[in-house]
Amino acid sequence: MSEQKQTRLEKQMQFILELDKIKSITRQTFLADETRKENDAEHSWHIAIMAIILKEYFDTDIDLLKVIKMVLMHDIVEIDAGDTFCYDEKANEDKVKREQEAAERIYHILPNDQAQEYKMLWYEFEEGQTKEAIFANILDRLQPILLNFRTSGKLWIENNISQQQVLRRNEKTLSGPKEIADYLMKLLERAVDLGYLRK
Repeated sequence: MSEQKQTRLEKQMQFILELDKIKSITRQTFLADETRKENDAEHSWHIAIMAIILKEYFDTDIDLLKVIKMVLMHDIVEIDAGDTFCYDEKANEDKVKREQEAAERIYHILPNDQAQEYKMLWYEFEEGQTKEAIFANILDRLQPILLNFRTSGKLWIENNISQQQVLRRNEKTLSGPKEIADYLMKLLERAVDLGYLRK
């Protein structure tokens, strides 16, 4: 193996090991069995599976591999920036700055071509304008709602979250495929009826 290839491989291995830290980043959402909160690695895996299962509701020409790359890579910035609770206004004030700095450090562990590819995918996800990014963002927001509902609103109740807050957070989700939007609305209405969400 040439020195150049070895250096490339070493960078890739360093990045792979760096990603192990994502297993220790605890999110706010509880697992469905309520035993503990999920971590970023579990969340990313879960929405990658959702992408495969739910693709049939989105554009037929959507690039599924791109979506899977996007959802597996989108939260690695939290290795440095930490998980920011989406309903915590104060914590969200400097979220963009913290995550951009993290993206510059973490993605650039990789060889330059891969660093650019994955950093651009992260920016695409954050901007949420392409059909792949919209799909990825819908999954990213839908997954915690499913878990919050399954846990009888445990997180919502603990943080006094209202239906209106969840609806504001999920405007793009509701503008996505009709089947998913309808399912989400019924779920949120049921959550209010059951006392999981404040009206």
